[in-house]
Amino acid sequence: MLAIRLQRLGRKGYATYRLAVQESQRHPSSGRVVAYVGNYNPHTKEASIQTELAQKYLDNGAQPTPRVVKLLKEAGVKLPKWVVEPAVDKTKSTRHSDKLRKNQPKEEAPAETEVTEEAPAEA
Repeated sequence: MLAIRLQRLGRKGYATYRLAVQESQRHPSSGRVVAYVGNYNPHTKEASIQTELAQKYLDNGAQPTPRVVKLLKEAGVKLPKWVVEPAVDKTKSTRHSDKLRKNQPKEEAPAETEVTEEAPAEA
């Protein structure tokens, strides 16, 4: 089965990616590439995608990764019905939110105790 995934390029600290169509069971850096359908620069958010070629592989059953789905959608590629689009919300649910410090009842300041001076005991 084919997959459309990002393949990392570029120097250390400044990655750029190619949209590669390759066998899904192989690792992105070492798998045999069937075709390159575009590239993506995450620093400038610029993506150049060959829409006709990407559409051809999607129609033939190539599975895109969630990030590639987002890039293809922005480029105007018509996605098949079976492509699962990633969830839009990025909020994570917190387990045991009642244990968070901000949700604990406020701790009252210790009340000032009155200091009473007692007369020393006379012996």
